[in-house]
Amino acid sequence: MSHSSERPKITVAPYGSWDSIITSDLLTAGNVRLSEPRLAGNCAYWLESRPAEKGRSVIVQQDADGNKRDILPAPLSTRSKAHEYGGASYLVADKSVYFVLAADQRIYHLPMNSSVPEPITAEGPCHYADLTFDAKRERLICVQEDCSGSGEPVARIVAISLKDKNYSVETLVEGADFYSNPALAPDGSQLAFLRWHHPNMPWDATELCKAEVTPSGSLSNIEQVAGGSNESLFQPQWSPDGKLYYVSDRSNWWNIYELGKNKPLWEKAAEFATPQWVFGMSTYGFLNAHEILCTFTQDGRWHLGKINLEDGSHKTIEQPFCDIEGIRCSNGQALFIGSGPGQFPAVVRYDSAREEIQTISLSSSKELPETFLSHAQAMEFSVDNRQVHAFYYPPCNPNYVAPEGEKPPTIVFSHGGPTGATSAGLNLKIQYWTSRGFAILDVNYSGSTGYGRAYRDRLKDTWGITDVEDVCAGAEFLVAQGLADPQRLLIKGGSAGGYTVLAALTFHNTFSAGASHYGIGDLTTLARDTHKFESRYLDKLVGPWPEAESIYRDRSPINHIEQLNCPVIFFQGMEDKVVPPNQAEAMVAALKQRGLPVAYITFSEEGHGFRAASSIQMALEGELEFYSRIFHFPLAKPGPGIRIDNLGD
Repeated sequence: MSHSSERPKITVAPYGSWDSIITSDLLTAGNVRLSEPRLAGNCAYWLESRPAEKGRSVIVQQDADGNKRDILPAPLSTRSKAHEYGGASYLVADKSVYFVLAADQRIYHLPMNSSVPEPITAEGPCHYADLTFDAKRERLICVQEDCSGSGEPVARIVAISLKDKNYSVETLVEGADFYSNPALAPDGSQLAFLRWHHPNMPWDATELCKAEVTPSGSLSNIEQVAGGSNESLFQPQWSPDGKLYYVSDRSNWWNIYELGKNKPLWEKAAEFATPQWVFGMSTYGFLNAHEILCTFTQDGRWHLGKINLEDGSHKTIEQPFCDIEGIRCSNGQALFIGSGPGQFPAVVRYDSAREEIQTISLSSSKELPETFLSHAQAMEFSVDNRQVHAFYYPPCNPNYVAPEGEKPPTIVFSHGGPTGATSAGLNLKIQYWTSRGFAILDVNYSGSTGYGRAYRDRLKDTWGITDVEDVCAGAEFLVAQGLADPQRLLIKGGSAGGYTVLAALTFHNTFSAGASHYGIGDLTTLARDTHKFESRYLDKLVGPWPEAESIYRDRSPINHIEQLNCPVIFFQGMEDKVVPPNQAEAMVAALKQRGLPVAYITFSEEGHGFRAASSIQMALEGELEFYSRIFHFPLAKPGPGIRIDNLGD
């Protein structure tokens, strides 16, 4: 980050009204979202999701000389819709790229020396993910989600022949509700994979299976070798010398194990995994036959470590990042996505022999003065004798101070999932607010990951209660510490976090206003309407459906709208299949009828989460304008002019 030597003029102005160099344009112009790093030969690969290109997801290559190029020609985009959230949408193998085209969900083959991809799967209602290459048999192995039937999509692991371009598809295994992580042994003789069944999510209970691959390529002697009830497994992976490893939370903490051994490689009260929301997630890899590079989280911050498989030793590697994901290793090298408190997410290369860490591609071309950045401060507070974790960000702008005695408006962030976690890495969606004079409390409420299985399981049967108590208590804790204005406590969240927002506003009186981004207002509608991956998710969080329908109704804000007495703004993608627009529309209609200030901002081409630059900008600027009009503080620059019903201004 650059540093300015000039002493800025300090202006006294109300919190919320400060002008900032961290604009909504800054979040999108020149910014990309990085994911799915890969190593193949001497080249590095990763995905860039580009808001400036309507969220187009592009495979980028960096060669051995450091030259970068887009592998996918515009306007092509890769994204899998398997489980709706996708992931693991491309594979580099045999001097080619195989990828899932976002537009039609078919797998395409693109030789490295070509710009014209060729489809290798038929048109039709199938989604693909988790591609792996079976060189011995000239085929791809992957997860297929078949949506052709009238009921739920059917999950399979399939093989797609590449011989003579016949592209025939053979089912290798089916019958479970879900499959992931098909992993082929180095000699091609065995296939490992994960499976799980309704009503479990992959962080509840998964099974590791292993099978022999016959000379014809089919599977035989399929057996479950680990996992089962109340044990979550993650990322089965073969070592270069043919041993099978995986991550298990059987000790309360997700630790790494070798198959057949009961003691973890590095026994630690830390999480070496993260919830498997998308395909292809990776927290460790083999630098060689005797060394693992891994990442683990403790107290909300991710660390980098190395495990020696020969003598059992391990060590933490000094590095500047607090958020690390997507570790991929090959021939003593590793690639991952890393970000720090003052560093944008970046593609990072690690050289094991030299112990060197090198940033090879940044998610943002911008440099921000360090003086504008509010850094996360880890906080703990108690709710009914349980400790809850959060990150606090104070207002931060070198050009402004608030009038004496004024306390800042404070936004409590409720992350999605709800099985997920927030990060202390640099996030411009937080800095946008802090640089304008808002304080932020980003809460890892009960049910979040990163603090062990027991912390994660706190939300079983209590979603809409425990998480809501936690976010309310967090806001009240800041007030008690003198860090927040009790009359201007705000809450925002997206998806499941949006449900926590609406539940907090409905069932408690802590907050003065809120923002729901594609949030859930009616749990019964969600239980009936949502996609297969999450269709039984609420069985564990709320109760079995439909037997517990009365509980669903009791916890649905839409059924208690008479208790909601403050302004709310809603943001909704009209193509959202996870949380359909009818959720927001029912809440908006009820608030209008009750005469409460309400705003409803829709995006016709967006799904679950906003990818286009214009949508991301509107969501930020519209929310800021909403608060300024509700709480009567001036804006440094005019807002987009959103419509607020029942405001009377």
